[in-house]
Amino acid sequence: MEKFDQFFRVTPDLLCIANTDGHFQHLNPSWERVLGYTTEELLSKRFLDFVHPDDRERTRQAISTLASREKVTSFENRYRCKDGAYRWFEWSANSDGNLIYAVARDITEQKLTDKALQERLRFESLISDLSARFVNLPAAQIDGEIEGAQRHICEFLDLDRSALFQLSEEEPGVMLLTHFHQAKESPSVPRRMNATDLFPWSVSKVLSGETVTIGKMSDLPSEAARDRESYRQYGTKSTAVVPLSVGGGPTFGALSFAVIREERDFPDTTMKGLQLLTQVFANALSRKRADEELHNRLQEIENLKQRLEAENIYLQEEIKLLADHTEIVSQSLAMKKVLSRAEQVARTDSTVLIQGETGTGKELVARAIHNLSPRKNRPLVTVNCASLPPTLIESELFGREKGAYTGALTRMVGRFELADGSTLFLDEIGELPLDVQSKLLRVLEEGRFERLGSTKTVHVNVRIIAATNRDIANEVKAGRFRRDLYYRLNVFPIAIPPLRQRPEDIPLLVTVFVRKFQKRMGKEIETISKKTMHALQSYSWPGNVRELKNIIEHAMILSNHDALIVRLPDAVQSETNMTQNLHDIERMHVVFVLEKVGWRLSGEGGAAEALGLKRTTLQAKMKKLGIKRPKNITPK
Repeated sequence: MEKFDQFFRVTPDLLCIANTDGHFQHLNPSWERVLGYTTEELLSKRFLDFVHPDDRERTRQAISTLASREKVTSFENRYRCKDGAYRWFEWSANSDGNLIYAVARDITEQKLTDKALQERLRFESLISDLSARFVNLPAAQIDGEIEGAQRHICEFLDLDRSALFQLSEEEPGVMLLTHFHQAKESPSVPRRMNATDLFPWSVSKVLSGETVTIGKMSDLPSEAARDRESYRQYGTKSTAVVPLSVGGGPTFGALSFAVIREERDFPDTTMKGLQLLTQVFANALSRKRADEELHNRLQEIENLKQRLEAENIYLQEEIKLLADHTEIVSQSLAMKKVLSRAEQVARTDSTVLIQGETGTGKELVARAIHNLSPRKNRPLVTVNCASLPPTLIESELFGREKGAYTGALTRMVGRFELADGSTLFLDEIGELPLDVQSKLLRVLEEGRFERLGSTKTVHVNVRIIAATNRDIANEVKAGRFRRDLYYRLNVFPIAIPPLRQRPEDIPLLVTVFVRKFQKRMGKEIETISKKTMHALQSYSWPGNVRELKNIIEHAMILSNHDALIVRLPDAVQSETNMTQNLHDIERMHVVFVLEKVGWRLSGEGGAAEALGLKRTTLQAKMKKLGIKRPKNITPK
């Protein structure tokens, strides 16, 4: 028995014997150590008097259970300490009908850890949700979304104020308040300020790319006395200031969060989330600036166009000639705008980036630009960056010397030298490896390079037209495409709309394709039913004009009469609905074609031929769409 008494006294857990009417009978010393009360104070009251009000009902139910049956019961509740704080306990108790025998383990730290983890996960989820809102967000909605995110962050972290300042482009050293949220009344924040006068220490840190966190103003160094006074002036007791920059570039502003009611620390996990969100804001604002600059340039072009029309100098007929000479068949307003932009840039040497889905006619637009340029008398040199292995693309572009690497048995002139004085069309530029991108950037900026295996510098005069079916801006964010090269290529972007966005072009395209195949096949097609044409105009065309051409060719082969009978993929037609996005529709169509040809990618009757794609382009698309051949299927 003495041994049990010794255990009763030294165990860190709280042991007790109590009456079922709610009074303690015996307590071990751990009660005094953990709660701070004396044993007499604890014995003088009912134990429910110490239980947190929110936990009393649960505790009463546990006691009732103990009194009615002899079975171990487990539950949790909070007990009030003498200093007013509450601690969590995990109870295990039993009863003989008269007395309750219980042991409690202090789980306060575990509860706090769990709560902190839950709060962290909630905060990370909030940051993720807020960041996702900026994906493909129109420039006109960016400002409102930023201020909404500021409000959400302040509410979640119980902060009082968030201010986003950007450096003025017209007044050096001046910062302008562009986005602001404030939870309650406090000293106003200036809309325009010379930051180096008000916050010289903080601004110097931020402009050098450093995040500033101040838990209490007394932590500021002596050289930050001016900052301390300015923070006091605006009621700030604690603050975190994160620099705004894109891709390691110069800082163009700062996002701050402040507390005016009390001093507050900013944990590392919180700061990482704020820094991530600030980066999202910076990218969005940079994109907004680029869109505004593009809009201004387009406005300048529009003004110039109107002036030329007023002076009767602008030649409207050139757009028609452009279509005639490049085999671009279209009557839609969207494609007329594309042709107009192509005409505007053709006579310059500016770099052009053509963006559009596979099969929209990017190469045709590139040829149109070249044929209208002063370089039209020299051939257009084309390189498909997706069709060449990464190990060969550098030598293909820049050439090589004999013996430059194993297997290089002869000297080879690269495409850049072939295109000297002409135009080089880089198709699928998004597939270009990163190490080759840096060398391409140098050629674009300096007009010189070295062949593989040579130290001799080659100078060329080449005009670049690049094309891609990828979202290069997202590739830049993902680190798969150089930001500086993207800006260098994106001097004059041209976006070709997919065929589904210009259904009015489909009847004209069908007519042209039918006439073309009639001559080749010796068939005469006299009618195309309204039902067939409606089906063609309603189809989503993931393969765009190239897919339409192949569908018409397939229909011409099968048609035995003078009416064109077109069969569209049933799986795509029946399963497509207004709730599906383009990614789902395209994936469904590609899988349908693959299954139909037995998962054979290339060759006659293969999926690449059916979709009107190159094998390498189809493989890249399958990877992008997450399509894998089933293991139990062997290609036919």
